[in-house]
Amino acid sequence: MQFMLQERAWNSVCPLVIKLKKFYSFSLRLEEALQSLLECLTCPPFTPTQHLEREQALAKQFAEILHFTLRFDELKMRIPAIQNDFSYYRRTISRNRINNMNLDIESEVNNEMANRMSLFYAEATPMLKTLSNATTNFVTENKTLPLENTTDCLSTMASVCKVMLETPEYSSRFSSEDTLLFCMRVMVGVIILYDHVHPNGAFNKSSKIDMKGCIKVLKDQPADNVEGLLNALKFTTKHLNDESTPKNIRTMLQ
Repeated sequence: MQFMLQERAWNSVCPLVIKLKKFYSFSLRLEEALQSLLECLTCPPFTPTQHLEREQALAKQFAEILHFTLRFDELKMRIPAIQNDFSYYRRTISRNRINNMNLDIESEVNNEMANRMSLFYAEATPMLKTLSNATTNFVTENKTLPLENTTDCLSTMASVCKVMLETPEYSSRFSSEDTLLFCMRVMVGVIILYDHVHPNGAFNKSSKIDMKGCIKVLKDQPADNVEGLLNALKFTTKHLNDESTPKNIRTMLQ
């Protein structure tokens, strides 16, 4: 009886592990794509605003990546079973290795891959973490490119989203709630990336992002729609708890 239950559990977990591997592999492709897009949207001689006007299709792709990332991480935060299932998978393959049993799935997700996936899914927001690292690496590796080119690109996108959300003339044109959510996720995504790459972060008074305005726009929406996004600002930014962050901003996010 116990063996049958174990077999049922194992047969249920294996397809899920394959799916988790697909998303992990996809995160690596997103990392590469994001760096390529940043390269195109920040290179001289154009300003970030000129880039965003001239290369609207690339800016849209950048926004699509951020939208997917925030959506994925929101869902991941709500499903603790992901890590529980993966832990069960790792325990089972370890036990079988001790008993010299080889399982077919190990050709798909071997021990080394399982370790990398485990580190990825251990993050509260794994996709955002991947993009934050990718943006930080982009800035570090492109030493000849002024940092402002990257941070101005991110702050400009945040401002565009904020204006679209807070101006009835624009927001009334949104065809569905999905468009509204898209705009909010992109805004939060670029704020988080900005906060990771700018030495003073996004919350500082000298920041080019109007954080008070951005948080207000989110708080004006139904709580169910923005809870995950406000949590992302609270828990995946780097500088929120710095002494230089104004108290009223911290209070807004409590």
